[in-house]
Amino acid sequence: MEVANGKNNNNNMISVDIGMEVHKVEAPPPISSLRKLKTRLKETFFPDDPLRQFKGQSVKKKWILGAQYAFPILKWGPEYSLQSFKSDIVAGLTIASLAIPQGISYAKLANLPPIVGLYSSFVPPLIYAVLGSSRDLAVGPVSIASLVMGSMLRQQVNPVTDQVLFLQLAFTSTFFAGLFQASLGFLRLGFIIDFLSKATLIGFMAGAAIIVSLQQLKGLLGITHFTKKMGLVPVVSSVFHETDEWSWQTILMGFCFLVFLLVTRHISIKKPKLFWISAGAPLLSVILSTLFVFAFKAQNHGVSVIGKLEKGLNPLSWNMLQFHGSHLGLAMKTGLITGILSLTEGIAVGRTFAALKNYQVDGNKEMIAIGLMNVVGSSTSCYVTTGAFSRSAVNHNAGAKSAVSNIVMSVTVMVTLLFLMPLFRCTPNVVLGAIIVTAVIGLIDIPAAYQIWKIDKYDFLVMLCAFLGVILISVQEGLAIAVGISILKVLLQITRPKIVMFGNIPGSDIFRNIHQYKEAVKIPGFLILSIEAPINFANITYLNDRISRWIEDCEAEDETQKHCGLRFVILDLSAVSAIDTSGVSFFKDLRRVLDKKSLELVLVNPIGEVMEKLQRSDDTSDLMRPDSLFLTVGEAVTMLMSSMKHHV
Repeated sequence: MEVANGKNNNNNMISVDIGMEVHKVEAPPPISSLRKLKTRLKETFFPDDPLRQFKGQSVKKKWILGAQYAFPILKWGPEYSLQSFKSDIVAGLTIASLAIPQGISYAKLANLPPIVGLYSSFVPPLIYAVLGSSRDLAVGPVSIASLVMGSMLRQQVNPVTDQVLFLQLAFTSTFFAGLFQASLGFLRLGFIIDFLSKATLIGFMAGAAIIVSLQQLKGLLGITHFTKKMGLVPVVSSVFHETDEWSWQTILMGFCFLVFLLVTRHISIKKPKLFWISAGAPLLSVILSTLFVFAFKAQNHGVSVIGKLEKGLNPLSWNMLQFHGSHLGLAMKTGLITGILSLTEGIAVGRTFAALKNYQVDGNKEMIAIGLMNVVGSSTSCYVTTGAFSRSAVNHNAGAKSAVSNIVMSVTVMVTLLFLMPLFRCTPNVVLGAIIVTAVIGLIDIPAAYQIWKIDKYDFLVMLCAFLGVILISVQEGLAIAVGISILKVLLQITRPKIVMFGNIPGSDIFRNIHQYKEAVKIPGFLILSIEAPINFANITYLNDRISRWIEDCEAEDETQKHCGLRFVILDLSAVSAIDTSGVSFFKDLRRVLDKKSLELVLVNPIGEVMEKLQRSDDTSDLMRPDSLFLTVGEAVTMLMSSMKHHV
């Protein structure tokens, strides 16, 4: 078909070359309601079809595959080689050198005893090595979850005066975090965490990084009395109101080690092959600072130290879990938020490195692995853990081949817990603060923020709200604001679906958006619209108002330019993926309104579900007449223009 604009002396005419076959719009084959429900549930909860590997297998093979699915270590374990083990030993020792100082530092960030951070780097990696599907994920405490847990629990419980209760709530929160994470995996509800968009996470992590860094001013300046609030204003105010507590010895030591750590980080960023420099820098800083304090008795000159740490492996803590009392709600809320954050970070990190090595990470299995890891951890004196980006990056760069690197790291931490704990007694807190600042500064991703600004201004607003909410109000409120704005964006997209007007590309039978394709021209007598969203109760009022306004605009334009009057309203439904009963009523009401205006409603290419529902509701066979239902816009225009000529 060829549609073109032609002119004669009287008015604009349309020349049409009818040389195409008009195809019938086929109705979908009849399917029972039970089968439809089964298909819908399968696509919602099992899009990856995890049972496909069992098809056509013997009973014995199914048992083997089932065991390998539940415990991925059984899949790659038999194929494990000595060469891989050598690589994993190097990677495991490398991340252990990072995990030990980070574990102690992050525990202090969560207002927990430093030893708990090391406990959390011993048991969880062993659980993950058996259940996890990522080869590169290095498990342990992370800064964001530590900060959120510490700040949320501290709002109601003082970690200094009520240390035992605070520790109990931390373990209980970890239990609920793990229970929530594992439940998402078992019930295959992982799409819930998708409400944390990339823009939300970038803004949240940048704000949290600044708050975490400002909180370390207590240790970097040697301040004793420091605010317990997390906002920017109270933290800065506390710093300058306590200038008499500043310790020049602490400031000098903190500045030197902070510069050293930042320089080593910069070197590793510029030259990735030198990753081991930044990986070993935290442990080297701990060793050097500890030796300095021990040699010069710096703890007697204003430099605060960790103090005595108990030797031994994780004591059981299941008896410390609190499932009753006035703080149960706080523990559940803290567990829910830290669980979502740690799960999002762990899966994102796992998928990132899996893409680099061209293998698949099963999101639901990761949820189960991380969840069970935290449930077990809550009973063995651990707090919330997940796959840390910094450790995983070091693990990847160190040449890790499998989750055995986590086992090597865990064994190294075990040796530390059993024999080396007294060596950390003189470790200064200022070095732990410098380690935390260096670790979290990488969470401020300015290039990503600039990219979001270029692509989507609304997403940038979401990111900015998350950032400002965290640094000006609090961590959890900032996250809640950003999530709320993200959900508002989704609701706006649902309630205000996109509708575009189509025009014809001259010399073809192609119809496209006239605002995108400047050469596309309107066809007099036709209003051709494309609805590009599902039609449901939330948007039918908007659709009705918008289409009515377009009809009025077309009629006014026809009168002004003396075109042929509007005769047909064509709705392209190719992009309408679903419709509900309100949507069906919308088409019926639209048909009646157009009939009163002597206009004809024409539908183009409704997909199976939409067509089936429209047919079921079309008792009078008026809505789905063959002469008002076409496969393409081109065929519709051709046939309708032909019928117009025959009626002239």
